[in-house]
Amino acid sequence: MSAPAPEDSARRPRSGRTASRRRCATLVGVLTLVLLAAAVAGLALGSVRIPAAQVLGIVTGTAEPGPYRTIVLDVRLPRVVLGAVTGAGLAVIGTVLQALVRNPLADPFLLGVSSGASAGAVAVIVLGVGAGVATTVALPAAAFAGALAALVLVYGLAGRGGAMTGGRLVLAGVAVSYVLSALTSLILVTSASAEHVQEVLHWTLGGLGGARWDMLALPAAALTLGTLVLIALARPLDLLLVGEEGATVLGLDTGRFRAGVFVLASLLTGVLVAHTGAIGFVGLMVPHAARLAVGAAHRTLLPVAALGGAAFLVLADLAARTVAAPQDIPVGVLTALTGGPFFLWMLRGRRAGAEGSPA
Repeated sequence: MSAPAPEDSARRPRSGRTASRRRCATLVGVLTLVLLAAAVAGLALGSVRIPAAQVLGIVTGTAEPGPYRTIVLDVRLPRVVLGAVTGAGLAVIGTVLQALVRNPLADPFLLGVSSGASAGAVAVIVLGVGAGVATTVALPAAAFAGALAALVLVYGLAGRGGAMTGGRLVLAGVAVSYVLSALTSLILVTSASAEHVQEVLHWTLGGLGGARWDMLALPAAALTLGTLVLIALARPLDLLLVGEEGATVLGLDTGRFRAGVFVLASLLTGVLVAHTGAIGFVGLMVPHAARLAVGAAHRTLLPVAALGGAAFLVLADLAARTVAAPQDIPVGVLTALTGGPFFLWMLRGRRAGAEGSPA
């Protein structure tokens, strides 16, 4: 059999890349449609059901003024937008953290950043610091400070007594997360105000019920800028996948790069958690689903993960509002109910892979 011509060999990888781009573009289109459909469902369904055609008319401004306008524009639409922004942000953060520590079990919860943000926000609530501007300045600032403090603790613990590895980062993150969760519980127990207890429960369970238009600008801007920066850093993130030594040989200052991206991840997490509470497992499940669909290249992985996370959290919040209507279940409860079995499945798969590997 004759050897393939050189032009055939060159054409084959090019055609493979073209097919991969087409598949990614198709998936982005499908996820965009799913997100739009989930948003329309989130606006239409609830304790008061509104026809989808009327919802579209209200959103586009073509519908006549009516009793549903306030429900759609002032109550449900901010909640849907906050859910989409938060879901996209958590999925992007989880994707990046899994690459940084080279561990598929990493997410903002496991690395302690989300727990730190919650502890900072809860401390502001109970102590009453900046009560007049808590929703716009003090609360997000405290959440970010808590996230950054957790980051410093995790980074410091992981780097003591040996080389910093992905496994050490995860272990340090779990330890810090437990400590900060205990601190949050202590604040809750020692608070004498029932109002404080209710607000703290919001942070520990996670929810979108407090969404308002005046709180959306900061998380939306942080998500947009942070995602653009991370997409621009797609190549060094890909280099980390080959390992610490391989990335260093290829010219990446892994220590400085990892520190910078960790700070960026803590900023995004702090801003998101400041408005929604700690919603777990989104940053764990969605990145894996996106990676199975488009591979590990971050230039395509990050947009797909963002769209998938946005659609997932909007649908989860819709279920939280309708499953036990008129009672509103915190969306963090539903994500934990779905994420727990997924987490166990991942652990089982990793153990099976380890047992099946050659000695």
